[in-house]
Amino acid sequence: GAVLVFSCLNFLGCSVPGNSDDIPVYTYNIVNTYPHDRNAFTQGLVCEDGVLYEGTGGFGHSTLRRVELETGDILQIRELSAQFFGEGITIYKNKIIQLTWKSNIGFVYDKNSFELLQEFNYSTEGWGITHDGTRLIMSDGTSTLHFLDPQTFEEIGQLGVFDNDGPVTRLNELEYVQGEIYANVWQTDRVARIAPGTGRVIGWVELGGLLTAEERKESVDVLNGIAYDAKTDRLFVTGKLWPKLFEIELISPG
Repeated sequence: GAVLVFSCLNFLGCSVPGNSDDIPVYTYNIVNTYPHDRNAFTQGLVCEDGVLYEGTGGFGHSTLRRVELETGDILQIRELSAQFFGEGITIYKNKIIQLTWKSNIGFVYDKNSFELLQEFNYSTEGWGITHDGTRLIMSDGTSTLHFLDPQTFEEIGQLGVFDNDGPVTRLNELEYVQGEIYANVWQTDRVARIAPGTGRVIGWVELGGLLTAEERKESVDVLNGIAYDAKTDRLFVTGKLWPKLFEIELISPG
C-alpha cells in the first residue's frame, strides 16, 4: 500500500518527501488598507459587489454581518444564540450559509434580510466554507475538505490536502479564487493554494508582517479571513480581532 501511495504522489509532481522546493511561495503587496472591527473574531469573510460579509465567533459573541468595506462600519447584523460558536460563511446564489464550530449545525439565511431559512447538519466540526459554483467546500480543522450538495447539504465527496511533507492540517477559512481553493492554515501566517482536483498544495502565500509591531501590542489573534471580489479581481485578508483589513496583490516568487 505504501509504495502505491508514494508512486501516486510522484505522479502528481512531488519530489522527495520533505523537499518543498517545487511549491512556489508567494509574497504580497498591500494595495489598500481599511478599518476592521477590533471586536470581530473573524471566522468567515466574503466579498460580493464590493460589500463585505463577515461571520464572527465566540460563545455569546457570534454574529453574521454586512460590512461597508471602506469604513468597516456594520450595515446589518444578526446575532447567533449564545450556545453557538459561529464559523465560516459563504454566499451561494441568494443565500448565506454559516457554519458552527462544535454544534454540527449550519444555518442558511436570506442574503438580503438575514432571515433564517433553514438549518442543516454535518458530522464533523465546522471551520471554513466556500463553493466552486456547484459544490459547497467545507473544512473541519483537519487536512480533509468536504464537498456538500448546495441544495440538500449532503456530503458528496472529500478531498485530502497535502504538500510534499504529507497532509496539511488545520485548514480553516476557505475562499474559492480563480479555480483554486485558498485556505488559511490556523495559527500560521500562511495561506495554502489548493488544486481542487487533487488536493495538492500548488502554492503557499506568506502573509507575515501585515500588522505592525505597534498594532500587535493590542490584543490581536491569528490571521483568518480571505475574501475575493471576482468582479473586480480584488483579494482581501484580515485576522481575528485585527484593527485592519487589507487588499493585497500576490507576488510570484522569482
